[in-house]
Formats: sequence, structure tokens, C-alpha cells
Amino acid sequence: MTPSLEPGPARLSRRHALAGAVGGLCCATSTSAGAGGSAPHDHDAAAHEAGGGALATPASAARKIDIYNHVLPLPYLELVKQSYQDPGMVKRMTSIRMLWDMDARVEMLSQWPELQQVLTLSNPPPEALFGPDDSPMAARVANDGLAAICTANSAKFPAFVAALPMNNVPAALKEMDRAIGDLGAQGIEIKTNVNGRPLDDPEFLPIFERATRVHGVPIWMHPIRSASFSDYAAEPKSRYEIWQVMGWPYETTAAMARIVFSGMLDRLPAMRIVTHHCGGMLPFFGGRAETLWAQLGSRTADEDYSRILKDLKRPFMDYFRMFYGDTVLGGSSSALRCGLDFFGPDHVVFASDCPFDPEGGPMFIREGIRSIEELHLPDSVRQKIYVENALQLLKPHPATEQIAGG
Repeated sequence: MTPSLEPGPARLSRRHALAGAVGGLCCATSTSAGAGGSAPHDHDAAAHEAGGGALATPASAARKIDIYNHVLPLPYLELVKQSYQDPGMVKRMTSIRMLWDMDARVEMLSQWPELQQVLTLSNPPPEALFGPDDSPMAARVANDGLAAICTANSAKFPAFVAALPMNNVPAALKEMDRAIGDLGAQGIEIKTNVNGRPLDDPEFLPIFERATRVHGVPIWMHPIRSASFSDYAAEPKSRYEIWQVMGWPYETTAAMARIVFSGMLDRLPAMRIVTHHCGGMLPFFGGRAETLWAQLGSRTADEDYSRILKDLKRPFMDYFRMFYGDTVLGGSSSALRCGLDFFGPDHVVFASDCPFDPEGGPMFIREGIRSIEELHLPDSVRQKIYVENALQLLKPHPATEQIAGG
């Protein structure tokens, strides 16, 4: 049975309460941050706004929302240990204490009393653990665990993002409704592919439509690729962990391109997607992307791409700038400068990727803050990156559609 027509008062109050907790603890929001469906940035103006300027407030005094970091609730970690078929990743996940020991995590975070974290589920996602019959159970376990962590320590973890069983779309829609309506999730997380299938596969469109039109929540997009994705056709697997270090930024870029050229952002102009690692390869290769994709179809003989650019409602690069990029760049201020120039200051959000750093938690937070401060941005731009853009994303948007059901 499909869920009821619209979330009732109890459901709405839980979600709005969490959004209010984020806003109240972090400071009042600004209405200047752009929504995903707003007019694209003027590139030169955005770059000028994010230019050099005096710092009005020390970094240690400014409120910060870490919008992309990872946890594994203990019940979900048990499912990973029992069922995941990648022993290398099981080794990785079980060895990082602050991924699943929330007491240790909170103690570590005490170094930054001004910092809050919006929690997302770490890899592997439910669809990588189980087939379509059992992945919905794994998603429920994950979301119940994420909600429990937020309830236990709402000062540090005021909100979470729902995991979905993407290999079972009807169940994913039901779990989205439950996680947002009953548990208070502030968005959903998807991976850049679903067990090797692209996100623009029509089967997945209802998930994007439900998140955007019914719930009005943003979508966090995380890269996924394993060692089985070889670097060379003649080899059976990727070596030297290239699949993750360099493969993941490519995954993000490829997923963005599929979303753009398939016309999904024309169909869902209000859709807001947060890309991990500041849009992957795209900001650095923006010039290449613009000049070579302007010739889309000139290198292809077995498919007809002649209508793709003509049928888009905007210049194609405008769509890429509708995405949001987070600041997870290993502490590189020059890479962040590139991301700011590409997305503009209204579409860059502070994030840490905690706890996946060589220190197991604090390093990416510390170095991420340093990378922002080294750019000597105007205080208004820093405030957008640290707080205001996140609050705009987390603010509930009105539904434009209701859930059909009965």
C-alpha cells in the first residue's frame, strides 16, 4: 500500500523541529543563498564576491555546520560485518573507531565547540549489502540508528540524512517517507551509481521526484566504486587503490554529467544535490568540459547526440553550477579556490568527510577549516560556507506534489 497523501502534523513537526534545532544553535540564516532551481550564478560576479578580503571574525569564533561526514550506527555495522562481501572495506570500516563509537566522536569534537555535524551513513549502502528483498531492512536499521544518535546528542548532531535501499525503488520511496516523516531526516543520500547502474536510469526517477517535489529535501550524492572496477581493460581489478583515490572524483563527475545531459534538471529544476569532494573533477576541468561538450556528438558515430544541447532549456554548463560542492578536498586551499570559482559562494558548503583521515577523525576538520581561512575570504562569504548555505539546504521547502495513495 502506498503511504498516505501528505505527512500529517506529527510528521511535519518532527522534521521542522530538527531544522529549527540546526538554525537555532547555529545562528539566523540569510535568504541570499540560492536554491537549486534558482537562476545560475554569473561566473565573474561570483568569483569577485569570493575574492580576497579582511577576516572580520576569527575562525574559532564562527559557527560551523559540517554537512557531509559519516557514521556507522552499531546495528548497521553488525550487518556490514556479517554480510558485506568486500573484506578490504570491512577491515577499513571496523578499524576507524570514530565511525561507530559516538562517545569517542563527541569527545574528539569537543575541540570545536562551535561545530555541528549533519550525519550521513558511511559506505556500504543498503543495496551493496543485500538484494532487493533484504536491503529495505538494512535501510531501516541504518535510519533508526542515525535518528537515535541525533536524539542522544542533538547539540552536536542536530540532523541526519536518510539512507535508501536503491535496488528496490518502491521500498526506497516508503523508507524515504518514513525517515523524513517519522524520524525527521533532513534529506536523502544516494550513491553515484546503483550497483553499476546510472542514476539517470528511468527506474530511479521516482526517487528524485519524491525527494524534490513531495518532501522538498536536498539530495546528498556520494561516490562509490570498488577495486573490481579495473583501471585497464586487460586487468581484472584496480591496483594501488586508484579506484578510490582517483576513481571516486571521476564517479562524481560522471554522475553529474548523466544527470545534466539526460535532462533531469529541466524536469526537476528545484532539485538540490550536494556533491562530495566539491564536484569531483569538474571545477578543475571546467574549461575543458565547456569547450569539448560544446561539440557533443562530434566524436560519436553509433548514437545521435545532435538534439541533446538544443533540447536543454539553458546553456549546459549552467546546470553543472546548480549542484552544490562541499569543501572535502584534503585541506587543499587551491582546490577549494577552484571550487568556489566554479560553483560560486552560494553553492559551496563546509564539510569534513570525518572520520576518514589519517588521524581517524580530527585532521580533515582541522585542515578543512584551515583551507577556508587561508583564502582570506570576506566574512560574508565565510559565513555562507560555514553556516548559511547549509541552513538554506536544511530549511524545509514546500511540497509541490502530494503522495498518491490510499
